Amino acid sequence: MIKSVQTNSLTVIDLFSGAGGMSLGFHLHPAFEIVAAFDGEFGKPSSGKGKLGCNETYRSNIPITPTAVDLAHIEDQEIEAIRAEILHGMDLDVLSACPPCTGFSRANPNNHLADDHRNSLVVRTEKWVRILRPNVLVMENARELLRGNFSHHFRELRKSLEFMGYQVHASVHMLNQFGLPQRRERALVIASKLPGGVKSLEDLWSGYRVKEAATTVHRCIASLPNIQAGEKLADDKFHISPSMNEDSIARLKAIPKNGGSWTDLRFQKNGEQLMTPAMKRYVEAEDFGSHPDVYGRMAWDRPAVTIKRECSHIGNGRYAHPEQDRLCSVREMALLQGFPMHFKFGGGSVSNMYRHIGDAVPPLISYQLAHVVHWIFTGKKPEIRDCVLPGTSLLPDDIQNMKHIRTGQLSLLEHQSERFEEQAAEKLVTLG
Repeated sequence: MIKSVQTNSLTVIDLFSGAGGMSLGFHLHPAFEIVAAFDGEFGKPSSGKGKLGCNETYRSNIPITPTAVDLAHIEDQEIEAIRAEILHGMDLDVLSACPPCTGFSRANPNNHLADDHRNSLVVRTEKWVRILRPNVLVMENARELLRGNFSHHFRELRKSLEFMGYQVHASVHMLNQFGLPQRRERALVIASKLPGGVKSLEDLWSGYRVKEAATTVHRCIASLPNIQAGEKLADDKFHISPSMNEDSIARLKAIPKNGGSWTDLRFQKNGEQLMTPAMKRYVEAEDFGSHPDVYGRMAWDRPAVTIKRECSHIGNGRYAHPEQDRLCSVREMALLQGFPMHFKFGGGSVSNMYRHIGDAVPPLISYQLAHVVHWIFTGKKPEIRDCVLPGTSLLPDDIQNMKHIRTGQLSLLEHQSERFEEQAAEKLVTLG
C-alpha cells in the first residue's frame, strides 16, 4: 500500500528502504509522514530478487508496505506517475535515497579495483530529484562514496544537484560520535534547495558530545537475559542466537572473554587443534591483517565493531558475545545498530533478520537526521536532548555540554593554581 497525501505533514519517500532504518527515524518524528517506499529485496547474489524479505520487516514497524521494484530499471514516466498519484502533482518534501553500499565498501577488496554496477544507482537518484523536486535529499552510504576510487559517481550526482539549485553538504563520520554503540564509519549527505540553506549533524551536535560510557557494548546489551546458542527467549522472540556446530562452540569457549580473538588460541594448550586451516595459514605467515576479528568476541567497555550485512555467523567478524559462548542475538545486534527495543523483524529466516540489521541506516542516527531536516524547514534548531531516539541505549543525560565541561575544567585549573600559590607562600613562611 502507498499512501496518497492527505495531511499537512512533511512528505517523505524512501528509495532502497530496506528494513526501514532511515524511514523509522522520520516516521517517529511528528512532523513527517512516509508516503511511499521502494526496495527490490535483493539478497545474496545467488538468491536473487525478492528473497531478502526486508519489506516484511518494514511493514511490521511502519504503516505502509514498500513497493518491491528494481530501482535500477525505473524510468521517468514511472516516477512521473508516482508524482501524480501520490503527491497529486505537488513537490515532495523529503527524498531519502540510500543505494546499496556493497559496491563501495572497503570490506570487499575487489571494490578498489572494479567499479561495481550497483554504484551507478547513486547517479540514478538524479532523475528522482528532477521529477519529484524534493526540498531536501538525504543519503547515507559507505565512506568510499565520498573518498573511494569510484567516488566520481557521487561527484556527478553533486554536480547535477547543484545545477538544479541545491546546496549540498557531504561528510564522513564515525557514528559513535553521535551516540551509536558501534564504530561505524559512514558518509552522510544532505542537500537542500530551501532559502535557509543546508544543515548537518555536525551543526546539530556543535558544542555537545556523548559520554564515552554511553557507546559501549556493556551499556547497550548487558541487561539482556542470558541465552544459549540455538535458544530463543520466550518473552522476546528476537532475542535469538543461531545454533552452532560442535567445532565452533569448542573454538569459541577457548577464546578469552571480553574482547578475545582466535589469535589467542596460539598461547593455549591444544589451541592449534581448534584452529581452522585458514587460521593456521595466517599463523604460519605471521600476517593477520584484519583477520583477528573473525571469531572474535566483542569487548564490554568499547563500542561494537562495524555490523555488516553478513553478521549472522561468528566466522564473519567480531560478532560473538563478550562472555556467552554464542553469536550476539538478533535483538542484541539490532540494539547495537541503533534500533529501538520494540522493533520487529520478518524476512523468513533468522539469517535474513541479521542482513536487515547490517544493511540498515541506524535509526538512532536517522532520528537525528529527521530533526536536522525539520530544522532546515523551520529555521528553528532543535534541543539536542530531544533528538535522542527512545528505546535505544542512548539517553538524554548522556549528552554533555562542552561549554559546561570547559567551564568546569577552568575552575579546576584556577583552584589548583590558587592552592599552588598558597602552598608556595606557606613554604616561604616556613623557610623564613
